[in-house]
Amino acid sequence: MSSKTEKLLALLNGQPVIPVLKIDDVDTAVPLARALARGGLKVIEITMRTRTAIESIRRAVAEVPEAVVGAGTILTAKQFDEAAAAGSKFIVSPGATRQVFAAAKNSEVPLLPGAITPSEMMAALEEGLDFLKFFPAEQAGGAAFLKSLASPFAGLRFCPTGGVTAKNATDYLSLPNVICVGGSWVAPDDAVKAGDWGRIEALAREAAGLGKR
Repeated sequence: MSSKTEKLLALLNGQPVIPVLKIDDVDTAVPLARALARGGLKVIEITMRTRTAIESIRRAVAEVPEAVVGAGTILTAKQFDEAAAAGSKFIVSPGATRQVFAAAKNSEVPLLPGAITPSEMMAALEEGLDFLKFFPAEQAGGAAFLKSLASPFAGLRFCPTGGVTAKNATDYLSLPNVICVGGSWVAPDDAVKAGDWGRIEALAREAAGLGKR
């Protein structure tokens, strides 16, 4: 196990579901992070899919100390550096390039790179990374595909994301090579827009209770 993997696993600390958040209104970042943390999901991923992402990360890091805030949908080395400078404790990418790998190697912030093919997984292993995002999970073959990887890639572990829901999360979490799953169902758009933090806290509490086996 690499030191970066150990650091990432220490951050996740046994949390079965990592909320994947697309924040359009920066003013929702802090109450959203607080609601998820109250429900037991302290580790959150704020995706770089909106113009408010960096400021949302900054605010959540500064104002919700109980949360472990990471950045997702990192596509370039520049985005990696920006997210790290904003205070992200971990970085998630849907895939990985040599430039992104290089940025991660030069940073103390651990990277969770995406991979769906054996070649991509081998490339990550060559970089010393053995904990990967499996994305898009359902579209790439789902739990059955991940199960088939357990033998040839015995040293790899995964966080499946993409099409993972409350209904199928346990299919993934029951696999020995799955550490956690990423999902957006714990923070529905309508609940965020309405400021229904109680509903989000309840959804987070249910997700936090999902166990492995």
